[in-house]
Parts: sequence; structure tokens; C-alpha cells
Amino acid sequence: MDKVKVLIIEDEEAIADLLAYGLNKEGFLTTIAHTGADGLKAIEQFQPDLLLLDWMLPDVSGLDICKKVTETRNIPIIMLTAKSDITDKIVGLEFGADDYITKPFDLREVIARIRTILRRMTQAHKPTEELADEPVRFKNIEIIESERLVRKNNEIVELTPKEFDLLMTLYRHRGKIFTRTELLDFVWGYEYVGDTRTVDIHIQRLRKKLEAGDVIVTVFGVGYKFDKQVD
Repeated sequence: MDKVKVLIIEDEEAIADLLAYGLNKEGFLTTIAHTGADGLKAIEQFQPDLLLLDWMLPDVSGLDICKKVTETRNIPIIMLTAKSDITDKIVGLEFGADDYITKPFDLREVIARIRTILRRMTQAHKPTEELADEPVRFKNIEIIESERLVRKNNEIVELTPKEFDLLMTLYRHRGKIFTRTELLDFVWGYEYVGDTRTVDIHIQRLRKKLEAGDVIVTVFGVGYKFDKQVD
């Protein structure tokens, strides 16, 4: 079985080496880049399964890298940040990160977060009888669930694993109102260390990518639902 490849983009050598050492001991295959430019090259050459990305890099902002990567690739990203303010963390999620860890961190937490994200991706890609082969269509959107493929006007829409899971959770339960906490439980599958605004950010990203703001309805003071009248 091939090892999971983790790219570490971190300019502090001691932190990068600690992460690589710990992950290698846990059976991961790692490589390190100390600048944003080298990190972007390593993404092409190393083809990582997951990215540990420092927020503050000497040449390029980690946020800019995050945005660039999520526009073209479906790689889960965990941001490493010394910024503890929740607003800063939310900005990272808005730029496409799947999770964030605040420095200083416990290496065990990093490994646990990585395993959680990878486990959800594996489960999501595992063929099951519940995954429909027949396309789901509404408005100008087509979804082939078994392939985790979304098209808008016959053009592929790149969704992150969480964005896709969030979309399908809402679609499967059309008309049901979900609280933000319920969506965290359904989609993230663990007790999220941030706050429920994480859900708001992912909803915003979904609406923007699908250009279907009237399909995912905000129920003020409660949460969100998928309009069951949509066709």
C-alpha cells in the first residue's frame, strides 16, 4: 500500500523537521519546502495527498498559496498559524483551507487532524450502494455522486471534500433545516475546535462556486436548508 504523502511548507526549520520526523514515524511520506515558491514547485513534483501550510512565509503569503492551490487542485490543506484570533482563522477557511492548527501545537494533535481528514476522504471515495450513479440535476447543476463530480453548464466545478459533503448532506435532506452544529457533526465528523462560522464560510464558498444562492437557503436564527422545490 502506498504511503500517504504530506507536503510541509514551513519556513521555520525546527518546526518543519519536527513535523517531518513525527509524520515519518507514523508511516507518512513527507517532503519539506521552506518558501512559498519552493512549495508550489514541490506540489507539482511531489504530488502530495495533503498539505501542511504555514500562514507566514518569507516570500509568499500562505493564504495566497492556499487560494492558488484550491483553485486548481483538490488537496486538503491544514493551515499552521501563530494567529490565535478567530477572525484570522476564518480568513484562512475563506481562502480554501480545510482546517487550521495554532502554534505552538502538540504533534499528536497534528497527526490526529491529518488522520481525520484522510479518513473522511477515504470513506467519501469508497464505493457503496448508497452512492447514486444516476446524475442529480437541478437548475444548471449536475452531480454524479459516485464520482464526486459536479458540473455547472457542463463545466466541472472544483469542490473541496468538505464542500462536496456539505452539498450532498443538504441535498439528501431537501427541505430539512440544519443548525450549524448539526452540519459540523454531519460533515466534519468530529468536534471542531473553531466555531460554527466555519459552516457559514463553506456555505458562502458553495454558493459562489455553484452560483445558486437561492438553492441553499439561510433560515435566519437557525441554520440552512436545501430548497425542496428546486428542479
